[in-house]
Amino acid sequence: MKTRHMRWLALGTLAVLWLTDFAGPAPARPAQSQPAQNTRPIGTIKALAGNTITLASDSGPLFTVPVESSVKILRIEPGVKDLKNAEPLQFADLQVGDRILVLGTVSGDGRTVAATSVVVMKKADVSSKQERERQDWQRRGVGGLVTAVDPTAGTITISTQSFAGSKNVTVHVAKETALRRYAPDSVKFDDAKISSIDQVKPSDQLRARGARSADGNDLAADEIVSGAFQNIPGTIVSIDGSASSVTVADLITKKNVSLKVTPESQLRKLPPQLAQIMAMRLKGAAGGPASGSGADAEGAARRADASPAAAAGGPPAGGSGADNPGRGRNVGGGGDLQQMLARVPPTALADLQKGDAVMIVSTEGSATSGATVITLLAGVEPLLAASPNGAGQSMILPPWSLEAPGGDTAQ
Repeated sequence: MKTRHMRWLALGTLAVLWLTDFAGPAPARPAQSQPAQNTRPIGTIKALAGNTITLASDSGPLFTVPVESSVKILRIEPGVKDLKNAEPLQFADLQVGDRILVLGTVSGDGRTVAATSVVVMKKADVSSKQERERQDWQRRGVGGLVTAVDPTAGTITISTQSFAGSKNVTVHVAKETALRRYAPDSVKFDDAKISSIDQVKPSDQLRARGARSADGNDLAADEIVSGAFQNIPGTIVSIDGSASSVTVADLITKKNVSLKVTPESQLRKLPPQLAQIMAMRLKGAAGGPASGSGADAEGAARRADASPAAAAGGPPAGGSGADNPGRGRNVGGGGDLQQMLARVPPTALADLQKGDAVMIVSTEGSATSGATVITLLAGVEPLLAASPNGAGQSMILPPWSLEAPGGDTAQ
């Protein structure tokens, strides 16, 4: 009896190790035929009926999981490494959206699991963990363009941008640092894959979270995510609403570029007043003191916010700086540009016109998938006039306006 109990605990501990990333990115999704008999499906509850779970697995297939009365159901908190403090649950406690790992035997057709135990992370617990991580990325995160990588020393140098100018930050990578890399055809953090410092290259965009030195020049990273993306300043040549795509004449390469627009793509249009202020700040950053200030641009961004609270002089949508660490901060004396842009109301593909000037950050795409818009900013005619070669784009469109860990999107 003791041996059987210890064996179950061992399996349970292994299960929890697999569950560690439940609240983080999903595992890679390799092509899969019929699962092996010892497969332990992991994913999200799609439906509940009677005593049966329909599981949408992270690997793709749907599984039917009958849960008999003898099946152990245990609840653990996100990030927990063992089952020591796991709480027993009843089937009635399960909800659509909960994350589960099923231990048992998969049928020959690869669609049904005879479960012996189910380890659960509740949807509310996962959401709470993601919110804490989102706030921590805002509070302790830094992002910029990679300028140098030294795998031997375990350091990555990034250049961060603001209207006050650029600043180099040295990111220190330790053995315990978790590194991930965005997929070439996806803007989702869930699709980022485990990586290493060797895969980080100059000109990559990188974001790190960790303990920053008092002078802000060094950061001991707990977690790093990087990727290679395109910056495209140009004018719209055509829009295909049925295909959700846009073609842009790139001002740098002098070539037309076709880009997909997905529900995750962020489309925004600068109000004229804010565009003029940002253009003046861009000229000042390039060649000397500028008219206006980061506070002026911040104020214009707040007035551009369509929320009733902002119109009444209250905090912008998303809460105050106290409620949302990172919002409304100054970066090196200049306005936090990403947070300004986050307050600009979104626009739709149908609202854009041929000839509109745009600044775009996109994925690089792959051989089987074209490039996808991450962020498209319209209303930028004054900005392109201030920086005709597009050099100011990395300042205006910060690298991390794409989905970041913990769901930190500029919404």
